[in-house]
Amino acid sequence: MSIKNEDVKYLVFDVESIPDAKLIKKVKYPDENLDDESAVRRYQEEILAGSGGTSDFIPVTFQNPISVCIAKVAEDFSLIDIVNLDRPAYRTSEIVRLFWHGVENLYNHSALVTFNGRGFDIPLLELMAFRYGYSVKRHFKDKWAGRNRYSTKHIDLQDFMSNYNAIRMNGGLNLLAKVLGKPGKMSTKGDQVYEMYLQGKVEEINNYCIHDVLDTYFVFIRTRVLQGDITIDKEQDLVQKAKFFVYNNIERIPGLKEYYDNWGDWEPWP
Repeated sequence: MSIKNEDVKYLVFDVESIPDAKLIKKVKYPDENLDDESAVRRYQEEILAGSGGTSDFIPVTFQNPISVCIAKVAEDFSLIDIVNLDRPAYRTSEIVRLFWHGVENLYNHSALVTFNGRGFDIPLLELMAFRYGYSVKRHFKDKWAGRNRYSTKHIDLQDFMSNYNAIRMNGGLNLLAKVLGKPGKMSTKGDQVYEMYLQGKVEEINNYCIHDVLDTYFVFIRTRVLQGDITIDKEQDLVQKAKFFVYNNIERIPGLKEYYDNWGDWEPWP
């Protein structure tokens, strides 16, 4: 598929990550001879106890990205393509390098679109650029780049839909996707990623990342209806074109099959 960089107006992306066991051992348990899994489990148990049993999620500062999926979207909000960075090797350092190379150089005219990207995805990728010594000059120094909360270069849909955290967006992306009739969470959920990684299911994790990106895309174009950028009829036309894209690219991108098989149409209630 031949795509001109200048045709891409939006980069809708998602990150999947795992606990950074080496860093956890260095920072949390430097004097203890723990193996990787034991260090991660211990930290999770401490977090769970500290949260009153509500969550064992390890903070972004102790995570490593293992998947970044990007949907390339045109100025008219049509879906152009979907890519998993550094497929099929999925090397963390290369994923991070490719992401920032794209943001800084190839698609520096494009806006980023995420769901909770300000709270997780972008800080994680910034921390990894710090680790590897990658220059991210425009992102950090351009006041209109995606790091500026009020810039149009990064549209965080969780911020948008929660009225900038005036409410808690309970249900998150999964809820909003299902409101639109799209699959949302299917066979894989976020809290399963680490176990899948330990089982060597990196390709399956990247498929899951594709599904989240598609959900994010459909939520994105519905928010453009809310803003009056497109009509609901135009949005529904974009949805059908995206469905054709998903179906026609299953052989090239096998992760699209589960999404297509669970496709639903928008049927608002009550």
